[in-house]
Amino acid sequence: MSQVVTRQALLSAFDELLQPARFKDYGPNGLQVEGAASVRHIVSGVTASRALIEAAIEAKADAIFVHHGLFWRGQDGTVTGWMKQRLQLLLAHNINLLAYHLPLDAHPVVGNNAQLAQRMSLQVQGVFGEQDLGLWGERADGQTFANAQALAAAVSHALGRVPVVVQTPEREIRKVAWCTGGAQSYFEAAIAAGVDAFMTGEISEPQAHLARETGVAFLACGHHATERYGAPAASAHVAKKLGLTHQFIEIDNPA
Repeated sequence: MSQVVTRQALLSAFDELLQPARFKDYGPNGLQVEGAASVRHIVSGVTASRALIEAAIEAKADAIFVHHGLFWRGQDGTVTGWMKQRLQLLLAHNINLLAYHLPLDAHPVVGNNAQLAQRMSLQVQGVFGEQDLGLWGERADGQTFANAQALAAAVSHALGRVPVVVQTPEREIRKVAWCTGGAQSYFEAAIAAGVDAFMTGEISEPQAHLARETGVAFLACGHHATERYGAPAASAHVAKKLGLTHQFIEIDNPA
């Protein structure tokens, strides 16, 4: 039998876990849309898309926890089109929406970067980049990857997704850096940290040239694919602490 807690107790538990005040972010962290005052069942997902909201309604959720919320710096502030449709569903069904962006990337246990390391069997040895969001380390078993293609094969096995690779086929990969999502701009900081390869979600035009010129392999492993583990890990942790029920709902995204 699940417990029932207040919305404020749920928000406080996530804030205590993820410490959003530590971060300068691109949008509001925490409660983005107020719903029911009492919460029994949490649905987690990567992005507050209409498909996730509709699935949460079907699951009779009182709260949705996501990495990518509805509100971001630079939006025009209007409630029209897709924004109106998503908000209408949340408000009509009295569902709370909680979103944590950089705090969820950074948490050393349930965060996206830490969860990716677990799935890749990488042992974290240091941090790099803006707000220390990037991680670097080596394989937990002490072995190396023969080359970038061997690392790519490990990514494919762990994430079920074939990465885009700007490869250095003759270079052994010992020291790997990673930052989930759209962290291609962290590549230069990773190179400066002396790594052999860098993994993130996306690649832009400059990174291919930098990889070829520096000899550091770049792997674009999918924005969604690299960030689908933090939200369920954080939500499961809080749900267990508060005695709530929780389910992760995967909404596939090729990006």
